[in-house]
Amino acid sequence: MTNNKLFDGIIIFVQVIKSGGFGAAAEVLGHSNSHISKEINKLETRLGVRLLNRTTRSVALTPEGEVYYQECVHLITDAEQALGLISQDSLNPKGILKISCPVWLGTQYLQQAFSDYLSLYPDMQLDIDLNDKTVDVVADGYDLAIRASVALTESSIICKRLFSSKIYTVAAPSYLRQFGTPEHPSELIHHHCLCYSNLKKSNRWQYSNADGNTFNVDVQQKLRCNNTPMMVAMTVNGAGICHVPVFYIEAQLQSGELTVLLPEFDSTLVNVYVVYPSRKHLSAKVRRFIDLLELIMSK
Repeated sequence: MTNNKLFDGIIIFVQVIKSGGFGAAAEVLGHSNSHISKEINKLETRLGVRLLNRTTRSVALTPEGEVYYQECVHLITDAEQALGLISQDSLNPKGILKISCPVWLGTQYLQQAFSDYLSLYPDMQLDIDLNDKTVDVVADGYDLAIRASVALTESSIICKRLFSSKIYTVAAPSYLRQFGTPEHPSELIHHHCLCYSNLKKSNRWQYSNADGNTFNVDVQQKLRCNNTPMMVAMTVNGAGICHVPVFYIEAQLQSGELTVLLPEFDSTLVNVYVVYPSRKHLSAKVRRFIDLLELIMSK
């Protein structure tokens, strides 16, 4: 059976801590000191633990009180956000949406999403950081980030996959005429390889054999670069071989400027995700942007 007194006293308890005492909490909540004290006493009795150590001048959380306080703060936040789901602001979000996004994806794939969002929600502003480096979404204060990765390892964020793309090994015909065409990934150690330096192991390229088992090849890095379009341009110019998601090189493949190598070994997928902090529910402004992204990507 549901305990209909489960939430009694929680708001008062949290306000006492935030205000630093019974008197200050009573002033904020519009109650008497005695009412605040009685409610805290009833809460402690119901829980069977002491939450606060009291002196004539201050209150301090007990160890049990500290744990309970943190959970109560989350409960109140969740309740406020739940209320916001049916408020007018959820239909017409207002404020600033701070986004981190890789340069290429932002300029080539997401301009429509950014423009459509501002058109649909005129009270919103976008703060877009186009940067290929991985940011700390929580610590750096972003509402969300767009990530392109084979796999996400962070446990502090929630992610939603938008789309996937194969990774291709490619070179220009001019390079292949001069240095030959590798027939197996192991031969790449004898070639000039152009590597993406924002990866932890930029010289480690992943492939799979006919049985579907993956293996890695540690290539010789002729070039390390933190900008994929620059790396692709140098590959077109014959500087070497690169290993990149196909969405970066669609035009070059179609024009013949780049040739796909080792297609029977390339099965790795890179996923494009939208990520956001896991300790928060989706605010209206974030939820509306994700909905828009999914709609555009599904077309």
